[in-house]
Amino acid sequence: MKDYRLVDWATQGYLLVVAVLTLLFRNETVPLWGALVLGHLAGAAGIHWLIRVSSARPDHKVLGFLRAFYPMMLYTVFYRETEYLNRMFVNGYLDLWFIRLEDGLFGTQPSVRFMEWLPHRWVAEVMYGAYFSYYLMIIGVGIALYLRDRRQFAHYLTVVSILFYVCYLTYVFLPVCGPRLFFEDFQGIAISPETRQIGLPHPMPASVAGGVFPSIILLIYRHLEAAGAAFPSSHVAVALCTTWFSFLYLRKVRLWHALATLLLCISTVYCRYHYVVDVLAGALTALLVVPLANWLHRRIDQEPARAGPIVPPSHEPAQSR
Repeated sequence: MKDYRLVDWATQGYLLVVAVLTLLFRNETVPLWGALVLGHLAGAAGIHWLIRVSSARPDHKVLGFLRAFYPMMLYTVFYRETEYLNRMFVNGYLDLWFIRLEDGLFGTQPSVRFMEWLPHRWVAEVMYGAYFSYYLMIIGVGIALYLRDRRQFAHYLTVVSILFYVCYLTYVFLPVCGPRLFFEDFQGIAISPETRQIGLPHPMPASVAGGVFPSIILLIYRHLEAAGAAFPSSHVAVALCTTWFSFLYLRKVRLWHALATLLLCISTVYCRYHYVVDVLAGALTALLVVPLANWLHRRIDQEPARAGPIVPPSHEPAQSR
């Protein structure tokens, strides 16, 4: 186990925790639970094998790449499967409670009205473009740090992975569909008659639906969206996390990154994927988990006590000032 890093323990731990939860608390809402449990056990074994083999062959480029990036390759799988696990502990979805909370706080539903207040094509392109930037942030920061300094990349991957796993486990226990699924279609979602009466259809304005980025996001979510994975907003939590790493290691792009993240937080409500409370919960999750994961990384992976930019060593003599 000497070649294990914190991200390896966290990823295998997530796989095993979900397998145990499924085995002990499964019900009729969990399809093919046996295959899911076996898949998680096989995944944990496969990660162990990859670590052992890549450690034995450190010069093998393909194994080295897989060893470095395998957690990122699992994010979407873990996200999608929460839809099949999130009714083991809660009967149905919790959107009705969130809608009542938003109505009490704001006197309306911002996640529906925001788009109706600004149904302009250019606004939609900016908002959906910002929402799409989430994927670029995760991959872009990861690749930039991988090419710049492998220690910085390991730090980033560890923190962002733990943050993802915390969000995914929360979805299992607190299933919230989000306003787009709730207010627009209910396809494949079991909700109560009382909830349906509140969730009258609020179709996307035609001026928004035909945009480039709205079409891209709708295409992505047609295949990858997971019902019940809205609270807390992983978009907000992870975007804030990637921004923190830009300020830490990629300072030339930090202000542009911060601006994109600000627009992304706003876009989650405009695009009807999250309630306002989802956004606040996502920010709070990042505020709590990122420092904790950073501390664990320093303790377990033996990073320096004071995190900061790691400059590649130079063979040039130091210049006196």
